[in-house]
Amino acid sequence: MSDTQRPDSGRTDGSRGATQSDVADVTRETSPTSEANFVAESDRSFLSRLYTGTGAFEIAGHRRAWYIVTAVILAICIASIAIRGFTLGIDFEGGTQVSIPVSAGVTSDAVEEVFTNTLGSEPESVQTAGSGGSETVQVRTETLTIQQTQQVTSALTDRFAPELTAAEVSSSDVSSTWGGEITKKMLIALAVFLVIVFVYIAVRFDREMSLAALASLFFDIIVTAGVYSLVGWEVTPATVIGLLTILGFSVYDTVVVFDKVAENTRSVLQTTRRTYAEQTNLAINQTLMRSINTTIISVLPIIALMVIAVWLLGVGTLKDLALIQLVGVVVGAYSSIFLAAPLLVTLKERRPEIARHTKRVLDRRARVAAGEDVSDDRPVRGRSAGRRSDEDAPSSPTGKRRRSR
Repeated sequence: MSDTQRPDSGRTDGSRGATQSDVADVTRETSPTSEANFVAESDRSFLSRLYTGTGAFEIAGHRRAWYIVTAVILAICIASIAIRGFTLGIDFEGGTQVSIPVSAGVTSDAVEEVFTNTLGSEPESVQTAGSGGSETVQVRTETLTIQQTQQVTSALTDRFAPELTAAEVSSSDVSSTWGGEITKKMLIALAVFLVIVFVYIAVRFDREMSLAALASLFFDIIVTAGVYSLVGWEVTPATVIGLLTILGFSVYDTVVVFDKVAENTRSVLQTTRRTYAEQTNLAINQTLMRSINTTIISVLPIIALMVIAVWLLGVGTLKDLALIQLVGVVVGAYSSIFLAAPLLVTLKERRPEIARHTKRVLDRRARVAAGEDVSDDRPVRGRSAGRRSDEDAPSSPTGKRRRSR
């Protein structure tokens, strides 16, 4: 078959193929639906929009509202930390801990009364731990001398005899030095972690994404600590371990969102269809369902840990770890969607080229709404766009990755 007999494939009649592509591009660019009335799948149901991720939820466009919500949350948590402070465990403050097995008549109130009458002052904390036959009353006081410990033991056995014997009452002294060492190592690990995250995201993506990710991490730390302060549970070494654990989840979720943002905005400056903020909002919607699923899957075993290990088995040490992980996972998901990505848009729009492009898109959209002809404003694609005419521009999109051989 000769070249003149072949069907129109674009190789022998290049001018015709380019003309058809240009007409199609002009039609898309000048369509009032895609330009002036940019609404992404708003006619679908809530669950359908959430599942398809077509950009129907406006998050980046309403970023100022989310900044206000974030600021209110931060203010509440910072106020709680400043006013209420933290209830530091014995590992951080030091002191003496006395354990009394629960039996007939042995209750927290009765044990606290015995300690107050014997020592002349109330203990710092009295709480129960464990369940069933392993349930105990844990009393924490300032460091007691050997004589004071003997007096307390004798008073307890006199009050709860014959169910309680002196051999069943145990006491231990804990120095605050160990808690101080844990805190110091935690701060060093946190600093190293933040530096590694900043460098990785700056190399993998760019500087603005690094700053936005760090801002979300600081938000996670402050809010998680603030919730712990509001609840009033003791800060233990398990709390410190849990805090470092949830930071990894937050970074992971943020990187997933940023990766989709980078993919959607790779060639955003070469078109006038959408702004950088709209492409970022589309990326948020495309990863929104995934973030929700990941959060739910992460929260379920934590809730199971709290229900089974804490309330059924009575393992009190797991309570601290479970609470901080539960709060951290939820807060990390919030910050990656409603803080990191919107903040990235704000930082990006400080760049002159992004600001000019946003203004050009909005101006062109206004002209389309007014019924003006904008076919001559169609951006020319390609590396040498400043030197080519529309007819010379390639019809296929640029920015494709070269296939590795």
